[in-house]
Amino acid sequence: MQRRPFLQKITLLSSSLMTMPFMLYGKMDFPKTTKLKFITASDGHWGQPDTDFHSSHRNLIEAINQEKDVDFVVINGDLTHDNADLIPEVKGVFEQFKAPFYMTRGNHDHMTDAAFLETVGYPVNHSFQVKDEFGVVLLNCSNTKGEYLCVDMDIAQQKLEEFSSLPHVFVFVHISQNDWTRHGIDCRPFLDLLASYPNVRATFHGHDHDVDGIMLYKKKPFLWSGHFGGSWGNPFPSYRVVEVGEDGKAVTYLKTIKEGMILNGNNL
Repeated sequence: MQRRPFLQKITLLSSSLMTMPFMLYGKMDFPKTTKLKFITASDGHWGQPDTDFHSSHRNLIEAINQEKDVDFVVINGDLTHDNADLIPEVKGVFEQFKAPFYMTRGNHDHMTDAAFLETVGYPVNHSFQVKDEFGVVLLNCSNTKGEYLCVDMDIAQQKLEEFSSLPHVFVFVHISQNDWTRHGIDCRPFLDLLASYPNVRATFHGHDHDVDGIMLYKKKPFLWSGHFGGSWGNPFPSYRVVEVGEDGKAVTYLKTIKEGMILNGNNL
């Protein structure tokens, strides 16, 4: 197979189609001094029958807790498997993280807006600021029926505008807002909105368990993390790390939970 430069191609990895993980690297400029480090993982599907969801969550938490200097963690949707009543339980499991953690609602979570707010302490559309320089936006893309939805454009624009003076903004949405994956949906106006803000560094998705790479839209990166639970997808549970240096350079890389191996990475 011909090796292609990672950063020069729009690449979407579906590693579950291969017998071995596809080792793919661009030239990653790791920061000499890291100012922000966060981790995102998705699709734990707590409570799914015939899966060892206890072990998958324990393994994720142990792996992330071994990482140094993590500022926060985002679990990007499908916290449970079609059982909103289990969200308080899985939230208690995630409280074992050493770092602060946040959650988005996925299509399998089925929790009402009001119940989500009461359970986790913030609404399904949420934003927060880290270290005076970094804005984080968590956006909703589903409902109690589990429908695939475009994000609320008014809310998205409001939150991006609130952070317009910051040098770095990171966005999290469970379902891909473009149909470039099998399970994405066509919400092109949202992609255009993101592209209109120069400080949006990257957008992160879950939902597609067999996708762990990057797509570009108007030079904006959109990234996936595979999955860490559930009954299908890549054969290697994984999570994604992002580091931003004092000089503003940013790098992201995907790691296996079991071995801590970096499978792919690129600059942002």
